[in-house]
Amino acid sequence: MTADSQVATLSAEAITIEERTPFQIVLNRFKRHRLAMVASIVMLAIFGITIFAPVIAPFKIQELSVNKYFAPWGTVDEETGRTHYMGTDNIGRDYFSRLIYAGRISLTVAILSVIIAETIGITVGAISGFFGGWVDAVLMRFVEFMLTIPTLPLLLIISSMLLRNDELINIPDPILQFMGNILLLSPRDSRNAVLIVLVLAGFGWLSAAQLMRGTVLSLREQTFVEASRSLGASNFRIIMRDMIPNAMAPIIVDASLGLAGYIVGEAALAFLGFGIQDPVPTWGNMLSASQQFMLDRPWLPLVPGLPIFICSLAFNYIGDGLRDALDPRLKL
Repeated sequence: MTADSQVATLSAEAITIEERTPFQIVLNRFKRHRLAMVASIVMLAIFGITIFAPVIAPFKIQELSVNKYFAPWGTVDEETGRTHYMGTDNIGRDYFSRLIYAGRISLTVAILSVIIAETIGITVGAISGFFGGWVDAVLMRFVEFMLTIPTLPLLLIISSMLLRNDELINIPDPILQFMGNILLLSPRDSRNAVLIVLVLAGFGWLSAAQLMRGTVLSLREQTFVEASRSLGASNFRIIMRDMIPNAMAPIIVDASLGLAGYIVGEAALAFLGFGIQDPVPTWGNMLSASQQFMLDRPWLPLVPGLPIFICSLAFNYIGDGLRDALDPRLKL
């Protein structure tokens, strides 16, 4: 083969190489993780059901069916012709409708808690890692001190104080109205959801701060940071434009894995009586309400417990897939 033909062959092979953006590379890696893909499909289905809860649910969450206590699955209401697909609870409320609305509330609380917690963690970690010195020492010692405190007892104490004292924290009406529109609740009923989000996020940002600090420490001596500094960029601009975007990979993984923890955390608070309480349905308080009837109806705790298990498992698989997809050490 002559030199000209070799050059032509190499040129043809180079032309056939498809250029891929970083997003496409990450997406292709994520698709190779089969369990993560299955988990993503499951969560999309659950999100779709909860989003369209007003259309799918045959009954309202507080609508009572008189003299239909613990009606069996598939019972048809004679007056309206609607079906209780999962029967009714101990006071005649449709179990299927409450389960769907409970998923909307539990998932919304978990997602908002993750967003707030990761935002705080990103801010604290970026400042600590970038400035170093006494700023880093003060912030990280505080984070380490908070991590030594048992989380659940402290969550129970703080949530009990907030939920039973309406005047302790004055939540602005626009926030209550916004949460009420998302959760399909009145502003008064949505107050407890806002407080639980604040409580969970208030203790959930610590790991994100440590991750961001460690990543920023490895980035702040890179040449692109020195180039930005030599061009006169301020510290704020360097942190916002250079540090945080390049350190988001571990934060994204931490957020996806943290969703499972927030769902379980909200359910634990509600189960122990310190979270969102009846008549507002969540998977946690539905699980708590079912425990007193589980001897006669042992399947009852599985109805709200199974979605908690499925969502927690799915978010863990999604986080595992994102960790593999965002790992720069893997082959493209």
